[in-house]
Amino acid sequence: KMATDKYDSVNMDPDMDLLSDEELEREAEGFKEQGNAFYIKKDYAEAFNYYTKAIDMCPKNASYYGNRAATLMMLCRYREALEDSQQAVRLDNTFMKGHLREGKCHLSLGNAMLDPDNSQAQQELKNAESILEYERMAEIGFEKRDFRMVVFCMDRALEPASACHRFKILKAECLALLGRYPEAQSVASDILRMDSTNADALYVRGLCLYYEDCIDKAVQFFVQALRMAPDHDKARLACRNAKALKAKKEEGNKAFKEGNFEAAYDLYSEALTIDPNNIKTNAKLYCNRATVGSKLKKLEQAIEDCTKAIKLDETYIKAYLRRAQCYMDTEQYEEAVRDYEKVYQTEKTKEHKHLLKNAQLELKKSKRKDYYKVLGVEKNATEDEIKKAYRKRALLHHPDRHSGASPEVQKEEEKKFKEVGEAFSVLSDPKKKSRYDSGQDLEDDGMNMGGQYPGNPWSGRFQG
Repeated sequence: KMATDKYDSVNMDPDMDLLSDEELEREAEGFKEQGNAFYIKKDYAEAFNYYTKAIDMCPKNASYYGNRAATLMMLCRYREALEDSQQAVRLDNTFMKGHLREGKCHLSLGNAMLDPDNSQAQQELKNAESILEYERMAEIGFEKRDFRMVVFCMDRALEPASACHRFKILKAECLALLGRYPEAQSVASDILRMDSTNADALYVRGLCLYYEDCIDKAVQFFVQALRMAPDHDKARLACRNAKALKAKKEEGNKAFKEGNFEAAYDLYSEALTIDPNNIKTNAKLYCNRATVGSKLKKLEQAIEDCTKAIKLDETYIKAYLRRAQCYMDTEQYEEAVRDYEKVYQTEKTKEHKHLLKNAQLELKKSKRKDYYKVLGVEKNATEDEIKKAYRKRALLHHPDRHSGASPEVQKEEEKKFKEVGEAFSVLSDPKKKSRYDSGQDLEDDGMNMGGQYPGNPWSGRFQG
């Protein structure tokens, strides 16, 4: 009883303490053999348990730590495996497997640290050198904003260093900057499942949301990252940009709704300078500014802004529609048809079909003589306005008025006079005008009146 009390006072198992060193070693070897059996079966969790029991029996046996390190590596628990490998080497510096496993753990964790004098670690040394080279190339690529190069380098570096969070984070950040958000989110989420407090992963997760124009959710992740790492400069900058971008965009929207188009134009322009990397939000800002530009009759500028929006986001239907309308307003019908065709191929709605047909009709009409232009009137001109315009143009181009001009000028004026007659014969006849406006062909209607219109008050005015 006294002996039991003694052992209980130090929380030890009295039966274990009564075993001899030889018996302890024998029992530890039994646990090791069981661990080996489970390891061969690839049941690494059970192998880990039995190697741990062997270590508890004989905590100064280097091979037990080496075996448990190998098991931990199979479980991708490289930091713990590194600790076991280092303990094995501390207990027995000649334990070569311990040195090799330590090197592999360093490589897997992205630490290119190996002993160059160790002949059995030459392959690991080559891997370490390649990792350092890929790191160097990635650093140069990031500075040049060649994010594809960085992703390539990190993929190569992660082949030997599969557990290195630093490499994974850099790859994820560049995937986000390339607009490959699902891939970037997947990498960041994998890290957060293992370490929910990883500030870098939280930052990348927020960056993806930010670039997908989910600014409120993005700010939450940036704030969380800063809570984990108050000196995280990238998270702080991204958080500041996100808040500024949201505020400026909302100011622009407010000004637009209030009809203050000049202010809205300026506010959207300011918002576009905040973060050139935010492709999706900037595409919306360009389209918004194009809408304002069309209100201000800056149609060419509006077309340019829509083109910039589409360059950032080729799937942005609203930008195609806005640009197509601007093309229609500037009578660039072929370009309008092209944009409406793109929209209709993507979204086959009745509205888009109607817009496309209307653009095709205007294109067809634009290839004929524009009788409204010939008379110098708007398309919604009244009957009286058409008559007045006709009389004015008929006087201006009547052949008798140019009888003293050169043959070339006479010929040109005669041609214009005939066109004036054609235009009036069509636009003054309600049926012909209706057919003309609807885009129908009028070649068989005898439009060419030779400059004369039945009942034309100007016929013969200049004769005699």
